[in-house]
Amino acid sequence: MIEENVHSLLNQLRGGNRYGEPVTLVAATKTRTPEEIQRAVDAGIGAVGENKVQEFTGKYALFRGAERHFIGRLQTNKVKYLVGKCDLIHSVDRDNLAEALSRRAEELGVVQSVLIEINIGREETKSGYPPEEALAAFERVRRAAGLKVRGFMAMLPPSEDENLLSSLADSMRRIYEEAKKRDGAVDCLSMGMSGDWKLCIGHGANVIRLGTAIFGERNYAG
Repeated sequence: MIEENVHSLLNQLRGGNRYGEPVTLVAATKTRTPEEIQRAVDAGIGAVGENKVQEFTGKYALFRGAERHFIGRLQTNKVKYLVGKCDLIHSVDRDNLAEALSRRAEELGVVQSVLIEINIGREETKSGYPPEEALAAFERVRRAAGLKVRGFMAMLPPSEDENLLSSLADSMRRIYEEAKKRDGAVDCLSMGMSGDWKLCIGHGANVIRLGTAIFGERNYAG
């Protein structure tokens, strides 16, 4: 099933997004085994994303052939486990986290690629900078030593209102395009999960994070 799902998704993504940009499919691997991840990578997945630092450190050396991304909320005291080992951190959602990542990158003499997380739906249960602060946060973080800001990450709120979701996705694309004008390193708008990825691509996302659509429903037992 994993292989068939990956092949189907990659075929659907072949044409890129509405702007003609290629779309990167990140496999969201929360609770998945290294064997399941390897099957997805062997089927064509080029990047995998973990939500928990403990799972990242436990799995990242156990499969081969794909970029390692971190897509979950990150505590400042856990940055030491990711910097220099993670190809892209999607979830820089506050200044003190950016500062901690910068310090660790300088200590190691590396450049860590990151995305700035935006709470585009202004949800109280989600982290991230409010959209009106997105570009100011971008300017601060991109000047931090040891960090390379490659764009933004966002999660659309749960809603049946497609007009609302489309409007929020368009707002994220405008933020992305303005940042890209200011810095040529910007190339990622990470937005879209298993329930809304088609809408997000239709409104300019070029990175999507899919778990259930690749692996099926999660099994939390044990």
